[in-house]
Amino acid sequence: MSSVETEIEPLTSGASNRIIPLLKALRASLIFVYTFFLSFLLFILPRRRRLSTAAEPPPSPKKHLRRRWLVREEEDTCRRRALAQDVGMGRDGGWYRWSTSIFYGVRNNALFCRSWFPVAGDVKGILIIIHGLNEHGGRYADFARLLTSCNFGVYAMDWIGHGGSDGLHGYVPSLDHVVADTGAFLEKIRSENPGIPCFLFGHSTGGAVVLKAASHPHIEVMVEGIILTSPALRVKPAHPIVGAVAPIFSLVAPRFQFKGANKRGIPVSRDPAALLAKYSDPLVYTGPIRVRTGHEILRISSYLMRNFNSVTVPFFVLHGTADKVTDPLASQDLYDKAASKFKDIKLYDGFLHDLLFEPEREEIAQDIINWMEKRLFTI
Repeated sequence: MSSVETEIEPLTSGASNRIIPLLKALRASLIFVYTFFLSFLLFILPRRRRLSTAAEPPPSPKKHLRRRWLVREEEDTCRRRALAQDVGMGRDGGWYRWSTSIFYGVRNNALFCRSWFPVAGDVKGILIIIHGLNEHGGRYADFARLLTSCNFGVYAMDWIGHGGSDGLHGYVPSLDHVVADTGAFLEKIRSENPGIPCFLFGHSTGGAVVLKAASHPHIEVMVEGIILTSPALRVKPAHPIVGAVAPIFSLVAPRFQFKGANKRGIPVSRDPAALLAKYSDPLVYTGPIRVRTGHEILRISSYLMRNFNSVTVPFFVLHGTADKVTDPLASQDLYDKAASKFKDIKLYDGFLHDLLFEPEREEIAQDIINWMEKRLFTI
């Protein structure tokens, strides 16, 4: 009412008495229209809304497709988790016992974990394994059993989208999330094993994850050292344009795949049996790399290369000189530039990428054990 009056008064100011009755009639008409309109809103529209709700149209094809995709992803995760319970574990040996568990990461994703511990004797240290891209922790069972024979306990965590963990197989939305999960898992292991020294081990992209995790002071103080095999430290895109568009495509189409799967696999070992075992393992992802995953590898690699000088954690880096996947010269640069007081490097002439699956795997494993024991002797 007040709004109508506000509009009328300027018009009647100084007008004759013939206009005022007309405006009063107009005001009465406006009140009637306003009352009718309000009644329409209060009584008629709610009824129409109830009817439209009762006859709600079916979900759009896009929503239906997304729902089906999520169901398929969850079914695939359940299938992989069932396989992961036994793959690479075998029976308990006479000197070790093993178990599997679920760890919930920082974003509440269920991450599949394994552990191997010696049956007798005091545990001198614990090694936490962070596997490489597209593989899983179960592949390191032989290495773990060798470690238990030397009285080391071992844990392995499958990162998101890998092995028996949640997520689309082979898809990594953020390596920073993997770094955070690694730190949270380490903290959990330390709380369950008080007083036992812990080491982090990372292979390939897992090596980049471990190195970045150990660059955080709150994680560095929790470990006695880190071991890096064939770390992904200087990774370059196949073409400069790929590096330029990857950040955009990783946001627009993060799950888009770059190229077809290579079922035969990149030569990562000189042992034909090890190659066959890797690329026929149902828990190893052999499909095309996804845009976001590739971008995350480029991003973490670039970050680490810029920050070699700030590395202070004790480390042992191992690399094969014939590696076709990651750059052994980048490992040498890390060793040369890092500020760490306790650091070592070993380059294996003619060896390929998967050092712990080369014919000389036991020699390499023993080098790692010797380094950890040397490190324990100094603390």
